[in-house]
Amino acid sequence: MAIIINVDVMLAKRKMSVTELSEKVGITMANLSILKNGKAKAIRLSTLDAVCKALDCQPGDILEYRADEDGRE
Repeated sequence: MAIIINVDVMLAKRKMSVTELSEKVGITMANLSILKNGKAKAIRLSTLDAVCKALDCQPGDILEYRADEDGRE
């Protein structure tokens, strides 16, 4: 997928654990793990908003676009 979710990067920058983020955002550890591991097919804007508030960051700090390796967009 061409959209990369960098939750793990922001967690490291903020020195916050996955458990702490889970509690602050109100998202289950399982769903947070799906986001962290790049397995998510979608993310609700309300979830993105809550994650950004908890990590004190912008959506662009979490979401990144990369062209597919085979050159398709």
